[in-house]
Amino acid sequence: MNLVPVLVTGLFAGGVSCAAVQGGLLTGLITRQRSAVGAKVPLAESNSPGRARLGDDLAPVGGFLAGKLLSHTLLGAALGALGSAVQLSVSSRTWLQIGAGLLIIVFGLAQLGVPGFRRIVVEPPAAWQRTVRSGARLRTALAPAILGLLTVLIPCGVTLSVEALALTSGSVWWGAATMAVFVLGTGPMFAVLGYAARVAATVWRGRLALATGVLVVGMGFYTLNGGLELAGSPLAANRLADRFLGNSAPADFTAATVDAGVQTVVVTAHSNAYSPRNAHAQAGVPTTLLVKTSATQGCIRSLVIPSLGIQQVLPSTGETRIDLGVLQPGRLDYTCGMGMYSGTVTVD
Repeated sequence: MNLVPVLVTGLFAGGVSCAAVQGGLLTGLITRQRSAVGAKVPLAESNSPGRARLGDDLAPVGGFLAGKLLSHTLLGAALGALGSAVQLSVSSRTWLQIGAGLLIIVFGLAQLGVPGFRRIVVEPPAAWQRTVRSGARLRTALAPAILGLLTVLIPCGVTLSVEALALTSGSVWWGAATMAVFVLGTGPMFAVLGYAARVAATVWRGRLALATGVLVVGMGFYTLNGGLELAGSPLAANRLADRFLGNSAPADFTAATVDAGVQTVVVTAHSNAYSPRNAHAQAGVPTTLLVKTSATQGCIRSLVIPSLGIQQVLPSTGETRIDLGVLQPGRLDYTCGMGMYSGTVTVD
């Protein structure tokens, strides 16, 4: 298995996507740590050598990445052990993403100090704090390390795609290596976020906590909406927009052809959209969905048709045929693996 594409995915798509979902939690935690110590720590640090101050500023993000690396590597090993014997079902993916979205929203509300959520904080047990005698730097890394461990419960969409890759590896070692390389790829983005939060917290204090809290809640709803898209829920943003704003695309009658009694619907998966967004097809005809890709990257390569329980990993470049059976009048929705991009086949 070539792990270079996994590293590149972590550096770019994973770094941005995971930072959007989990970065707000990290920066919020760092901000609370910084605010809790008051003005004495910044003064002491100002008298410390530059390298020492840099180490203090990077300690929390180092703990976070260490915890994240450990939990995701263990998860990758477990997924690799399961191998091809078990495939994450569409319903499992759906509920996993809905659960992740709700969990992110809860953390965001706690970060904003909303009544009823304020006590939900990520902190090491008091006994751990007393056990650590190696100085303030290690103590400030403990809570972020625990948060890093817990991020395995709140995956971003790109992480779910990489987890699917680890699952299909069929090897404990390759599964672990896949997840470890991916997390290492996301490291630079989290390092920048963590360092910026550590430095800015002394200046912005409450305002930074408020901003990151709002960001976390927003990303929670974004993740939740992806799960609703996977579930085919009428509450998904895309369907609400179609219903109330008349935002639905007109059906494309050129996407389907019938030859020898078999209908073929052709869709192109670009890196940021399926085209056409709404393809027209005839009812009562055996139908094949032909999905074309050309240097396509990202979660859009994980195609899910919720109503049929179909999920298919598309090649970066090539053609993939998916048997849809005999279509009945109505609407057949499909989406990417994280519910971010979607398309429709209108059947009549």
